[in-house]
Amino acid sequence: MHRIGLLFILIVSLHVKAQQVPVDYTGLKKNGGTRVMLRHNVLTVAWPAGNAGEGQLVFNLNEEGALLRSMRLGKKEVARQLDPVFLLTVSKRDLVSQNGWNIFFDKTHLKPRQTFTVQQNRKNASVSNEGSRTIVRIGEIKAGPFSGNIEVTLYHGSPLFNIAAVMSTAIDSTAVLYDAGLVSKEKIWDKVAWSDTEGRVQSAVASLDSSVNMAVKYRTIIGENEKGSLAVFPAPHQYFYPLDEAFNLKFTWYGKDYRQLAEGFGIGIRQDPMGDNRFVPWFNAPPGTKQRLNFFCLLDTKKASAALEEVKKFTHGDTYQPLPGYKTMSSHFHNEYVMKHILAGKPVPEDPDFMKVFRSTGINIIHLAEFHYTAHPKGPDDQRLKELKALHDMCKQFSKNDFLLLPGEEPNEFYGGHWLSFFPKPVYWIMSRKPDAPFVETDPQYGKVYRIGNKEEMLKLLELENGLAWTAHPRTKGSTGYPDKYKNEPFFKSDRFFGAAWKAMPADLSIDRLGIRVLDLLDDMANWGGKKHVLAEADLFTITPENEMYAHLNVNYLQLDKLPAYENGWQSILDAIQQGKFFVTTGEVLIPSATLSPVRSRITMRISWTFPLSHAIIISGDGEKVYRERVSLDDTKAFGDKEFTFETKLQGRKWVRVEVWDAAVNGAFTQPFWLE
Repeated sequence: MHRIGLLFILIVSLHVKAQQVPVDYTGLKKNGGTRVMLRHNVLTVAWPAGNAGEGQLVFNLNEEGALLRSMRLGKKEVARQLDPVFLLTVSKRDLVSQNGWNIFFDKTHLKPRQTFTVQQNRKNASVSNEGSRTIVRIGEIKAGPFSGNIEVTLYHGSPLFNIAAVMSTAIDSTAVLYDAGLVSKEKIWDKVAWSDTEGRVQSAVASLDSSVNMAVKYRTIIGENEKGSLAVFPAPHQYFYPLDEAFNLKFTWYGKDYRQLAEGFGIGIRQDPMGDNRFVPWFNAPPGTKQRLNFFCLLDTKKASAALEEVKKFTHGDTYQPLPGYKTMSSHFHNEYVMKHILAGKPVPEDPDFMKVFRSTGINIIHLAEFHYTAHPKGPDDQRLKELKALHDMCKQFSKNDFLLLPGEEPNEFYGGHWLSFFPKPVYWIMSRKPDAPFVETDPQYGKVYRIGNKEEMLKLLELENGLAWTAHPRTKGSTGYPDKYKNEPFFKSDRFFGAAWKAMPADLSIDRLGIRVLDLLDDMANWGGKKHVLAEADLFTITPENEMYAHLNVNYLQLDKLPAYENGWQSILDAIQQGKFFVTTGEVLIPSATLSPVRSRITMRISWTFPLSHAIIISGDGEKVYRERVSLDDTKAFGDKEFTFETKLQGRKWVRVEVWDAAVNGAFTQPFWLE
């Protein structure tokens, strides 16, 4: 009898314990398309997954056992008993020596660091709908000085979902990295598959006694069994903090007990804390900001190769899609092929690797930034002119078949900070002039040759040759403080000084936009007046086929019906840039058209996308203040093409522009519309 009493108490105790996890459904819409069931601390959430049928995740809210008890697609259980794992590495950010959170020249990889495994304490949960997605939040989690919750987002109309550890810290001057994935103490996968860096699907038996880091293409690792496959991959751009090099640093992993911190066999994504071993800034994590350590998953009832093809669709196979009436252009590459190969006397193949890389991306126009501290910009004259001739000849040789390789430099002379030059034809100029030397003369071999001695002469050269200049990596790196410091200079106010260049730098996982450093500058310049614009820049050095190029690339879609022939010059390209007839994108979001109504209160845009959209931002200014209006687009599903009309109030405003961002923080933005 005594034993029966003890058993009854134990059963009651366990029952009470199982009921201690409250689930909040107040944000769940009755007609939201989500099915939810809770029984004995097991939460089942199902969502419409498009042609694949219904997707289903089963969450274990008990303290013991894997969080994800089951993953189903249609009638098949693709995976079971999986735990999301996050390894958060924390170090210090230098906020003093340069420009605060905009710093790039930080060697975080050489500072003391500590890695924490995110610990789950399943105390509460909620299920809600936001537009066409269902969000499951489970708290609490903790990793060192960071705390927060798990957030799983299910995208209706697709077997795609995102798993995030949303965490914040109160500590200032913090920089972070994270690795993540899914692990299980059971045997879930028969094989693990990936694409090698040459694009060939490879696989291995899922039976390692340790873990391995993998250099892959498309940033994806896939688990496969007889029921189907599960692909794990990061946000294609947001996960990759800025570096000078786009080296493939083995951004995926699989195997047992990863880093001796993730117990069980798993697949996932990773970052090398050493980066390219130059300047390695990692991610900003300002105090109080909600950092989204996240990765995407895609369920498939077919083999891993089929799942990979589905993943590739989100980035168009890591290419930039053609648009009628547009040509794609990317800028700011320090490949230094002239100095390292041509003038070094090395063999020059008919189709060198860097050209294969450029053409494989779908980019039509590459604007170089050669001779970056490798050549003789100030002379001796014979050496400088020889280097320019080699550059021009190389560009002519490799410009063919709907592709232009165009000469350009990052001169960094005369103006202050760093800036790029771009001429509409080959121009010979030397970045120094002795007092008795002419500004321009005719050379029997090279033709017209300019010698530049100051900023006034530099502007004169740009005017005479219809060239353009703009600030490279503004407000950071070697352009810290620029263009602000010369915004009142005649050369900056000239229409020959185009504006500035955009890159996702610095990186911050709490922000659902990329590159706000330059987006804010674009708004500031618009308020300064002068009709300046912002061009996308890559700012990369080595270009090789095994690199992770797409993650670090961005592109400009220029309004051009056709490419000019190299030998005829490329003035039409500079005209489109100077007139702001282009949009900037990471590639997944495109803006084929954007118009402002005559009454100037309605913006009509055609937008196409891959990942579900998140939001648009309508930004305007009156010459002093900047106004931002956020428009939710979370009712969209994956892969769409639609015309949107945004109503806004523009009375008293001088300009307006629009940004569009998706669920993976990929995006596109227009140039300003000038209202007066």
